[in-house]
Amino acid sequence: MKRFLVYFFLVVFLVGFWFVFKSCSGVSILDFVAGKRAQPAYSGVEVDASAQREVAYDPNSEQSIQEFKIAERKKRARSRFAGDTIDLMEYILKTYPKGTYLIDFDRTTTYNVPQSAVIYLKQADGTYILALIAKSKMDTDEKRVIEQKNVIGYDASYIDFDSTRLGTAIFFLELYKYSNGEFSNVWEDTVPIHGGFNRMSMETWKPKNIPYVRVNFDDARYSGHDDYNYFLINGLLKKPHRMETYAAINRKRTMIDYDHDSIPDYCEYLYVDSGDWVGTPDSVIFVWSKKDSVYVNTRNKKQTRRY
Repeated sequence: MKRFLVYFFLVVFLVGFWFVFKSCSGVSILDFVAGKRAQPAYSGVEVDASAQREVAYDPNSEQSIQEFKIAERKKRARSRFAGDTIDLMEYILKTYPKGTYLIDFDRTTTYNVPQSAVIYLKQADGTYILALIAKSKMDTDEKRVIEQKNVIGYDASYIDFDSTRLGTAIFFLELYKYSNGEFSNVWEDTVPIHGGFNRMSMETWKPKNIPYVRVNFDDARYSGHDDYNYFLINGLLKKPHRMETYAAINRKRTMIDYDHDSIPDYCEYLYVDSGDWVGTPDSVIFVWSKKDSVYVNTRNKKQTRRY
C-alpha cells in the first residue's frame, strides 16, 4: 500500500511539472530535450533593425520627432504664457539649423518632469531669456544628429573622448528678447564642451556684486565638475566675459579677485597624485589681460589661457 502511494504521488508530481513547464516554455519536455525552443509570437509589426540608426542620420526624421515632443508638452502643460519655454522651443526648431535643441537640466530621478535650461528676466522693455542650446555639428564624417540623452548627465561627460559616434554637440549660451509676440536673439556665446550638462543658474560675484550665469557640467573623467561662468560685466545686453572653473579629485581652479578690477581672476592648483596620496604643493594665479584678451600666468607671462 505504501509503495502504491509513493508511485501515485510521483506520477501526479511529474504530470503537474509537465503542464507547468509546457505553459511557461511553450514546448514539450521531449522537444526541449531535442533542442527545440518556443518561437516568439508574431506581433503583426515588423521592425527594421536599422530604423533607429536611420533616424539619427536623418535630420528631417529627427525634426518630426521634436515636433511631436513639443506637441506632447503642450498637452501636459498646466499653465502657459506668451513667450514661455514651449514657445521658445518652437522658435528654435523653426529658426535654427536642423539638429538644434533647447537643452534640459539633468534629471535627479527617472520620474522628474524635464526642465529646460532657461532663466527668465523681466525688464522694462520686454522679457529676456537666457537659454542653453546645443547644435549638431553636421560637417563631421558621421553627420549624426545629436540626442539630448547623449549630452546630458554624468555618463554623457565621457562623450568628449569619442563624440563623433553619437554626434558632436556644440553648446551655446543665448540671450533672447521676447517682445510684441516675437523672439529675437541679442547675443550668443560658445560653451566649449561637448557633453555632461547638469544645470544652469544665475549667481553673483560678491567682490564686485556682478551677476553671472553658471553653466555646470559633470566631469566623469576626474570625478568632479566643470563650471563655465559668464559675467555680465557691461550689463545684460552686452556679450558676457567667460571664465572656466572646476573642482575634482586631483584638479581645481577657483575664482578670485587678485587685481581688484571688474574682471575676476582665478587660482589654479598644482596637484601631485601618487595613486595612494593626493596633495597640492603649489598654486598659480592667472589674471585677465585687457590688452591681449587672455588670462596670463603671474609667474610666467608666456603661459596664457583664453578663459
